[in-house]
Amino acid sequence: MTESVPVREDPSGVTGVGQGPQVVSTSEGVDVIGGPLLNYRRTSNQQTGQPIWHGSVLIVTTPGQQNPQLVLSPAGAVDQSAGHVRFSVEARTFHGEKLYEDRKRAFWRFIVEAPFQQFESRWNYNIDGLVYVDRKKHDKPQNFVIPAASQSMRIMFHSCNGFSVGTDVDAWSGPALWNDVLRMHEQKPFHVMIGGGDQIYNDGVRVDGPLKEWTAIHNPHKRRDYPFGEKMRADCDEYYFNNYVKWYGQRPFSTANGQIPQVNIWDDHDIIDGFGSYTDHFMKCAVFRGIGGVAHKYYLLFQHHLAPPKSTYTTDAPVTTNVGEKGTTPADPVQLDNTFVMTDDIGDPSYLLGHKPGPYVEERSRSIYCQLGARIAFAGIDARTERTRHQINYPETYKLLFDRLDKEYTANPDLKHLILLLGVPIAYPRLIWLENILQSPLIAPIKFLNKRFGFAGGFFNQFDGKVDLLDDLDDHYTARQHKAERRELIQLLQNFSKKFSARVTILGGDVHLGAVGRFYSNPKHQIPAEQDWRYIPNIISSAITNKPPPQAVANLLARRNKIHHLDHDTDETLLEIFDTDPGFNSKNERVATGLNNQMNGTAPSPTEKIEKKTSDKNHATMPSRNYAIITESALPPTNTLSAPGPQPGQAPSVNGSTVSTPPSKKDNPRHPIHVGEQGAGTSHPAASGLTPTGLCGPYGLDVALRVEISNSDREGRTDGYGFSIPGLVVNEALRDQGSRW
Repeated sequence: MTESVPVREDPSGVTGVGQGPQVVSTSEGVDVIGGPLLNYRRTSNQQTGQPIWHGSVLIVTTPGQQNPQLVLSPAGAVDQSAGHVRFSVEARTFHGEKLYEDRKRAFWRFIVEAPFQQFESRWNYNIDGLVYVDRKKHDKPQNFVIPAASQSMRIMFHSCNGFSVGTDVDAWSGPALWNDVLRMHEQKPFHVMIGGGDQIYNDGVRVDGPLKEWTAIHNPHKRRDYPFGEKMRADCDEYYFNNYVKWYGQRPFSTANGQIPQVNIWDDHDIIDGFGSYTDHFMKCAVFRGIGGVAHKYYLLFQHHLAPPKSTYTTDAPVTTNVGEKGTTPADPVQLDNTFVMTDDIGDPSYLLGHKPGPYVEERSRSIYCQLGARIAFAGIDARTERTRHQINYPETYKLLFDRLDKEYTANPDLKHLILLLGVPIAYPRLIWLENILQSPLIAPIKFLNKRFGFAGGFFNQFDGKVDLLDDLDDHYTARQHKAERRELIQLLQNFSKKFSARVTILGGDVHLGAVGRFYSNPKHQIPAEQDWRYIPNIISSAITNKPPPQAVANLLARRNKIHHLDHDTDETLLEIFDTDPGFNSKNERVATGLNNQMNGTAPSPTEKIEKKTSDKNHATMPSRNYAIITESALPPTNTLSAPGPQPGQAPSVNGSTVSTPPSKKDNPRHPIHVGEQGAGTSHPAASGLTPTGLCGPYGLDVALRVEISNSDREGRTDGYGFSIPGLVVNEALRDQGSRW
C-alpha cells in the first residue's frame, strides 16, 4: 500500500515523514521539557590507532525550536597528579537532529564523539541557550568521564528503577540509592551505567491511566475483544510520555542521567507488568498490541535516542495492524497529523536487529554489542520484544549475537572478558515446585470464587485471570518451558569462552534482591576456576528503587539454593556472599558506620531503625535495594597502550604459575571455589567498589554489590559486599580433553 503522507526535508537536515506542527518558537533560548540524557554507544578506531568514544545526548523541547547546538570541550585529567594532562583536541560543536515532533514536544539528539586520551579524561558539554520550561530547574554545564585508552571502563549496573503499583513511595524514601551512586561517582567516576531493564515502571497506566476502564472489565473475553482506537492510543501516548518526563526528570536520578553514559535494554515494566508472559491469545488482544507499540516508541526515544516508527498500532487504522516481515509499522495519516518523524535514522553499528518482528511488540528486537574500553566487551540481549510464555528469544537472534561475538573477538585478541546482560537471572534457584502448586487443580475452586465474587482478588492478575505470580515465574529462565533454551544458551557461552579464552560474566536483575549465581565445571573434572571456561558468574542486582520481597521469600529462595546440574559437565549454585546484613557486623550486632563512615559521609543515626533483612542461615539472597559496581581487578600502567602486568601484591593467577585448587566432590560449592571468592562479603577488598584488589589478575574483575542499610535513610547509604572474578586462560591440554566431554 502506498503511504498517503508527505515526506519532507527538515531544517535540521534530516528526512522525515509528516509536516510537523508548523510552529516556530519565539523564545530566545531552547525551551527544554526534559533532559539532557547521556548515552554511550560504542568505540571505534581510527587508522592512526587512536580509539574514539561515541555517544549521544537527548533533550525534549517544546515544538518549533530551531537547530539547537551542543558544545563539547575537554576539562582535563580526572587525576591531575598523573601528569601529561594536555588534550590533543579543542572544543567542538555538534548540531541537533530532530527525531520526532508533534504539537506538544520535540525530541532532539546530538551525536557526539571524543578521542580517548592517554589518561582518564573529563569532558564538559553544554547546550547553547538551554532554558527549562520548569523554571525551578536550572541549567548548568554537564560533564562525563572517559577512561584512558589503556583502561577498561568502570561500570555501574542497576535494574528495577521504579515502584510497583500500590507501593508507599514515601516510606521507601523514593529513589534514594541514586544519592549513593552519585557519591561513589564523585569519588571515582563511572564510565558507563548499564540498565538491566525496568528503567521505568509504566504499570500505573492500568490503575490511574487510560487503561483503568478497560482493566475494570471483569469478563476476560470482553477485555480481549476491546478495541484500541485512536483516542485510547493518543491517551496512552500522552501517559507514557508524561511518565517518562516525570521519572527521568526526578533527582537524583536525573543528575545521574546527565553525567553517567547509559546503555539500556528493557523488560516488562518498561511496557507493563508481565508483558510477554501472559497466555498467547490474551497477549494478542488489541489493547496489549497497542500499548506494546506506544511503550516501544518512547523506549526508543528516551532510552536509545533513536527515531520511533512512523506510527503505532491502532484498530482505527487497519494499515498499522499488518506489520509484515520487515517489522516496521506503516504510517497512519491520522497519527501523523501535525507530527514529524525522522525516517533516515541509520541507527548505530552497536545494535543487532532481529530478523523479524516480535509476536506482541510488532517491531524487530534490538540487542546491543559494544566495547567497554580496552579489554571488556558488552552484549545485551533484548529478551522482551520476542518473548512469549514459551520462548525468550528466536534462535536466529542467538545466532546473530554469537556471529557478532565471533567476529569481534577474532578481530581483537585484546578482548579478555565478555559481560552479557540478560533481563532476568539465569543462575538462580528453581521454583518449579511452586509452579506446580499454582497450576494444580487445588487452585481451581479459588479461581471460581474469584470470578464469581472477587474472592482473593490480589491473588489473581487483572488481565487474564491467572494466578498473579505465574507471569513472574514464567519470565524466569529456570521456568520449565525455558529449560532447554536456557541450557543451550549457557552451552553456547561456554563454547565461546573456551574458543577465545575469554571469561563470561552475566548480569541479571528483575527479582528485587541481590545474589551471585555461578555455573562451573563439575568437580569430577578437577578444573581450577582460572582455567575453567564453564565458570560463568551471574551478578544479580535488583532493585535499585523498587521495594524488595519479604524476608520470608528471600529465606525460602536461600533454602532452595541447591546444587543443580545444568548437564553432565556443569553444576550451578549461588555463592554465599552475604556474611552479615547491611548495618550489622559479623556477630550480628548493629553498627552505625554505614560505609565505614569515610566513603558515604555521615553515618545513620544510632536511633535510626535498622532491622535484620535475612535469617541467620541465609547468606545467599539479600532482600534489600542494591546496585553493582564492576571494575578490572588490576589497573594498567598509566600513559601506555600495553596490556597490564601483575600488580604488586597480586595473587598468582592466569599469568602466574599457581592457580586455585579445584573443589572436590566433598567441598561445598556454595562456599568460595577460587581465590577471588575467598572472604567474599563485607571484608573482601572489592567491597568498597573503589580500589582494585589485584586478586584475580589483570584480566579479572572486581565486583561490589552496594546494599541499602535502611530504606528510611533518604541519603541511601549502603554497605558493600565484594568478590572477584578470575580472568581465563584455557589450558591447551584441558581444551583438547574438554572437547571430548
